[in-house]
Amino acid sequence: MERFLLILDFIGTFAFAISGATIGVRHRLDLFGVLVLAFATATLGGIVRDVLIGAVPAALANWNYLALACVAGLVTFYRHGLVERLRNPVQLFDAAGLALFAVVGASKALAFGLSPFAAVLLGMLSGIGGGMARDVLVARVPVVLQADLYAVAALAAAAVVVVGDRLDLSEEWTLPAGILLCFGLRYMAIRHGWRLPEARPHDVG
Repeated sequence: MERFLLILDFIGTFAFAISGATIGVRHRLDLFGVLVLAFATATLGGIVRDVLIGAVPAALANWNYLALACVAGLVTFYRHGLVERLRNPVQLFDAAGLALFAVVGASKALAFGLSPFAAVLLGMLSGIGGGMARDVLVARVPVVLQADLYAVAALAAAAVVVVGDRLDLSEEWTLPAGILLCFGLRYMAIRHGWRLPEARPHDVG
């Protein structure tokens, strides 16, 4: 299971890195800027999670995370046209990274003995942290603060893992279920415009 979680973490890293690099190319950053955005998007959520649970951040202890982010950034920088041919490439890769990181984050928090409540929150943080960093770095409102089903999807995925743990269900079932639920919610939000209620302030005067 530890190897399976590591594989999920690597796949999520690559997916998030592509979404970050794509935003970097769209904002006409240079190669270094694109790589920085790819790495930040792919790792900051996990770094914050690991710091909070008292673990050495995996992205700083294992060179594979930096390598994956750089490969994703280079591919996106030099073959941006291929990535953009996908429909909503940033949103789709972002949805994949969100789902994978949410379940891995919740599972890792449980492994470190945190409470179910803390594990759900850290699972969500693992998923949304990188995307928030990406959006802040390019000076746009983070997706998580907008009406799309983003943080809610990450919370749902983390909750599936935590509830499964409380019921002594195998992670071989709960992790894929959480991933599918989160990705499905994000996909439906992207495809069909599922949204949370938006604030609508009244005109003053």
